[in-house]
Amino acid sequence: MRRIGIVGGLSPESTVLYYNYIIKGFRERFRSEKYPEVLIYSVSFGRVVELMRSGDFKGVARELLKAVKSLAAAGADFALIAANTPHIVFNEVSSLSPIPMVSIVDALAEALKRDGITKVGLLGTKLTLTKPFYVEGLRKHEIYAVIPSNADIEVIDEIIFKELTLGIVKESSKDRVKEVIKGLVSRGAQAVALACTELPLLIKGKYMVKLYDTARIHAEKALELATA
Repeated sequence: MRRIGIVGGLSPESTVLYYNYIIKGFRERFRSEKYPEVLIYSVSFGRVVELMRSGDFKGVARELLKAVKSLAAAGADFALIAANTPHIVFNEVSSLSPIPMVSIVDALAEALKRDGITKVGLLGTKLTLTKPFYVEGLRKHEIYAVIPSNADIEVIDEIIFKELTLGIVKESSKDRVKEVIKGLVSRGAQAVALACTELPLLIKGKYMVKLYDTARIHAEKALELATA
């Protein structure tokens, strides 16, 4: 089996989800405890957020590349960034990485295409929803994104950074996000992608439309590659 490298800490809450998804997924699939080795490099979440909010994306790429190189030196066969927003610099990091990297956008697109989804609602941070990397990344796969209103984007961004990244889950926030999902569906979304790896902490269960947990999808892709 191939060794999985994870750039984690973005946030710590989602890193735990990734690890659990990989291990539980292996147990369910193979009925065995001989799961792949997983290496995690936990970056400074505050440092990366600070760089992103200041617009220093070269600095973000530098921090993530350092983590990937450390994973490669430790023996990882491939790496993934356990978060959506930092994929804003995925191409830059991937082009300089000494090992293959797995894109969360491509993994999501693969899952959507498998289910025949061509128009998907996106929920995520302000940067994920307002920068072109996610929308354009999906469009390359002929999948079109429906984005919340500017006001809803601000609300969701605040819920993510002031609550979910700290492990805080509020019923009021859950109700607010449900309303945003209804709006995306009313605008033609066939499904909704939780394009923030913390959102599964808040949004669970059955809704009026299928929800795609990008953290789970990304982790499952890593497991698939590790056991191929």
